[in-house]
Amino acid sequence: MPDYQIIPFKITTQRVVIVSVTAGIALLGILARYLRRRRTVRPPRRARKLPGGRRTRNSMRSPNDVISVAGSKASARSVSPGGSMLALSDRLSLASGSLGAGVLGAATPLTSQQLGVLGMEALENVITHWEDALATHCTAAGIIIAGTSEETEFCYEIQNLLDAAYTLQDQSELLFLDQRSVLFREESYIQDASIEDAANERAKRSGSDPNLDSAESFASALDQVADLREFEEFTEVFAANADKYPLYQSALRHMEDTPIPCRTIRTELVNCSNDMEYLGKLHCLRLAFQLLFRDEATNRWVADTGRQILTDLMCLGDKDPKDFLVGYEEMMTFLQDDTNWPAIERELEARNVKAMTFFDVVLDFIILDAFKDLDSPPGSVIAVVQNRFLSNGFKETALTTAVWSVLKAKRRLLKYPNGFMAHFYLISEQISPLMAWGFFGPDDNLREVCQYFREETIGFLKDIFSFQKCRFTTVEELSEDILKHMRQRVENIGVKFSN
Repeated sequence: MPDYQIIPFKITTQRVVIVSVTAGIALLGILARYLRRRRTVRPPRRARKLPGGRRTRNSMRSPNDVISVAGSKASARSVSPGGSMLALSDRLSLASGSLGAGVLGAATPLTSQQLGVLGMEALENVITHWEDALATHCTAAGIIIAGTSEETEFCYEIQNLLDAAYTLQDQSELLFLDQRSVLFREESYIQDASIEDAANERAKRSGSDPNLDSAESFASALDQVADLREFEEFTEVFAANADKYPLYQSALRHMEDTPIPCRTIRTELVNCSNDMEYLGKLHCLRLAFQLLFRDEATNRWVADTGRQILTDLMCLGDKDPKDFLVGYEEMMTFLQDDTNWPAIERELEARNVKAMTFFDVVLDFIILDAFKDLDSPPGSVIAVVQNRFLSNGFKETALTTAVWSVLKAKRRLLKYPNGFMAHFYLISEQISPLMAWGFFGPDDNLREVCQYFREETIGFLKDIFSFQKCRFTTVEELSEDILKHMRQRVENIGVKFSN
């Protein structure tokens, strides 16, 4: 049988390899084409949106509305498109500083107030989106753009929805942030109960262990003996120089015949040795302040200085001083009208102010009482500032709202709606929240400035009550020393604020 060549060329090993690889690649291509799985086409994910500032109603709301301030802080938070519980859990974990499994309640269970405040934040974000929806149909000035009747009706419906949301936000504020809420009453009850239990425990220990009671009594007796020796040394020094202070001696003789009225004894604050010394110096200072403010130039300087210091303080706190300046000028105009002073005296006498002097009204009644309130803030303020689940912006908003709610409640109870206290509360609405945030907030620079302002004020009071720094010889010399120390302290504050 003849030999036939099936392949018309000579087969080599190299050609076999090439043919095998080519066939394998072709086969794999065919199998991949017919056996591959179809991929599901997913729609593009919606980008996360940062809510902007309020543009509509909040720009015209009163300063007593938490929404107007909270709206400007909402831009610091982001909201997931779905608003799911998982996203809320992640935000709680981040806020608490312990990012764990991301499940709500996995760590320490939240209190009812914390849950309520989180709900307020969620409502705030909802309101922001609704306002953005309304803003698309409004001009920059907040005027609805003329369109079809259906579009106009749609805008009014959104506005009604926002009004309902604003009301709901106010109600939630009263429930979860106002100091009159039952949440804070329960807190104060628990604190009182714990204090009472601690007192009972100490009494039980003292009764069961007489040695412990006697030891404590002996230690306290030693402390009292040391204090008495210090007073004796001071008395000896003062007795040797008593003749150098004729004005003060006349005040002591006056006190023997007529008691010197005083609203609050501040002996320790101004470093006096006893209450009698404090009252004697207080009588001298009242006479000196009366003489000092008879000078019209001094009156203008004190008024301008007070305005400048408080304005600088607000600027350092990044606050707009416009409303404060309006209230301050209204107060100055009110005080310059002599016909208002009979009503002012009756109003302040009802608040136990004993004399109409700069010391009694401004220094003692307004400034020192304000510092005292800052030393013991309400429970609502402490609860908000120490709440680790809240952002700093929301804390400041809530703190401002708490202060405003207290001042608003006090204004409603005023006997003279347009009197001295009404004007004072108008100024306090701008200054008090700033001071509270400065002393209790996380801003170290603002806290340092507020603390310095307080130290300089207390230092000025100690200066004018000091025998070494003021001449209690005549009313004229004492008034000169008061003005000198006042100018020095104002200069110190100005230098601090400018740095």
